[in-house]
Amino acid sequence: MKAFKFKLYFSKHNRKLSRQIDVASTIYNHCIALHKRYYRLFKKHLEKNKLQKHLTKLKKKNRFYFWNELNSQTIQDITDRIDRAYKLFFRNLKHHIKTTPPSFKKRVKYKSYTLKQCGYKYSGGNKVKIGKRTYKFFHSRDFKGDIKTVTIKRDSAGDFYIIFICDGEHQSQVDSRTGHAVGFDFGLKRLLTGADEKDNKDTIESPLFLFQNSKKYKAACRKFSRKQKGSNHKRRARIELAKLYRRIVHTRDDFQWKLALQLVRQYDIICLEDLNIKGMQRLYGRKISDLAFSSFVNKLLWQAEKYHKIVVFVDRYYASSQICSNCGDRNHILIDLGIRDWICPKCHTHHDRDFNAAKNILREGLRILRERGIVLYGENLSDSSNAA
Repeated sequence: MKAFKFKLYFSKHNRKLSRQIDVASTIYNHCIALHKRYYRLFKKHLEKNKLQKHLTKLKKKNRFYFWNELNSQTIQDITDRIDRAYKLFFRNLKHHIKTTPPSFKKRVKYKSYTLKQCGYKYSGGNKVKIGKRTYKFFHSRDFKGDIKTVTIKRDSAGDFYIIFICDGEHQSQVDSRTGHAVGFDFGLKRLLTGADEKDNKDTIESPLFLFQNSKKYKAACRKFSRKQKGSNHKRRARIELAKLYRRIVHTRDDFQWKLALQLVRQYDIICLEDLNIKGMQRLYGRKISDLAFSSFVNKLLWQAEKYHKIVVFVDRYYASSQICSNCGDRNHILIDLGIRDWICPKCHTHHDRDFNAAKNILREGLRILRERGIVLYGENLSDSSNAA
């Protein structure tokens, strides 16, 4: 499965799409209320089939007749979303993972609905027929495969996108092997500090896109907060703020995609730490979100699978910063993050904290691959999908 996302042209017909998303949010909240009531009365999870049969009866009543703006399969997809969310919630409870059940969503925060096998028709080009109306989109690239689902999405700025989920053969890329491996340490002052098998240092600075636009962002927030609630000026200020934040997100995504492509072309094996990002956010706040390490890792995994490269994760409790990469001695005083440079008391080697951690991560990652039986620079590098 592969998703292709395109922006729809601005048109007055988009009002109908917005109204349909609002209807989908109403159905979603109604289903959540039914789930909560059913559990309160019977202490059981409401089955998806029972809920779908109940919604079919409600659609015939005058009170809920406006639900017929969405076809039956779209409503089924809403119940599928809720059912998957509740199953994940109960699974997390079983494994003692901190979690919350699905909750109500405001109309303005409900973003999309999905068309499965009917309700749309696409014959090529930049036009797609949804219901009885034809919409144009910016056809920025071609896509192959059979269309399985079509999703209509509305962002916070009021723009609409169409997402085609396609099934078929999507060709992967194979570059020549470089024979290089690298370990990367994630840091607060810089995004990544790398060390390869020849102890070459590679530092990657993060532009901190939110911090760079902090003045514009704060000004837009102040402008939005000062407007009268419910006025058109408030609505326009909200859209202006949403467009600014969207620009920041897109700029960060562009940087991360290009960086991930550069790394998988430069290295055959990339070793990273399996970090607790949510815990780091509670400690260090907005800067962790601005660095967006988890988002970058997901993009790196996608590119690694596409180019048949290996990404291996080192356990988060591995003391990469405290172990001397030269002699292996562990210095417990380095639990203080303020110590950036140190000298090993055993072998008297001077270390940069991040570079030393990157060398240890590389060594531990290669050890993990050897335990899995993967030949590091041989023919078995094609097994990268298992390691990633």
